[in-house]
Amino acid sequence: MRIIPAIDIIEGKCVRLSKGDYATKKIYNENPLEVAKAFEGVGIRHLHLVDLDGAKSQHIVNYKVLEQIASKTNLEIDFGGGLKSDQDLKIAFGSGARQITGGSIAVKKPEVFKGWLKAYGSDKIILGADTLDEKIAISGWLESSEEEVIPFINTYQQEGIKYVICTDISKDGMLQGPSFQLYSRILEQVPGISLIASGGISHFDELGQLANMGCEGTIIGKAVPKFHGVCDKEFNIGSGGIKVYALSCHIAGSILQDSI
Repeated sequence: MRIIPAIDIIEGKCVRLSKGDYATKKIYNENPLEVAKAFEGVGIRHLHLVDLDGAKSQHIVNYKVLEQIASKTNLEIDFGGGLKSDQDLKIAFGSGARQITGGSIAVKKPEVFKGWLKAYGSDKIILGADTLDEKIAISGWLESSEEEVIPFINTYQQEGIKYVICTDISKDGMLQGPSFQLYSRILEQVPGISLIASGGISHFDELGQLANMGCEGTIIGKAVPKFHGVCDKEFNIGSGGIKVYALSCHIAGSILQDSI
């Protein structure tokens, strides 16, 4: 199971929100590249980069941050937030994204999203299924929809989607544990999907539970400093010798310690 730290960007700076509420914004570092290099320095290979300005503005905004991180690290970046047009996608991939995440577009303009999936393939396009009360939230979580999360994922799996990032918004940034029951039901009802869990991670043991459950990856945000001193190598956790990459914060923790 992949461990994927998240960097959320507003006005070019690293921020944390609680439950996706922009009013709770807290800047923890003004240099996203510094944070990304810290992750890479302790062995992290993947990064979830979110353009919160883009999500709010309905078009890509912080692509220069993406470009800088992609050109000055070897991190494999999935980029999301405000991707609404073919031009937005070209900018994201042209700026160095390895993958992009589309959520709102998959609800509001499904034919456009399906076109991206066909043009770029399932290894490049991630479905964002961010949910509140099991309904898909859109536009930077500022709007709700009537789409129910499991049928939504199932529909797009039938269209060829492989990767899904699912955030339970009620858990996001709260450090109270992830939505185990929701993820279990998704994996049971949408077999074969590569599910990336997001929101609420607070303890190392939770990673083992998610790995054993069958999650392909886990995104960690506010919990990064809580893993201080764990390790910077693989750990066997849970049953069956499942390996996850634990996140060492000997370096990153000093940068992110004020983020919670």
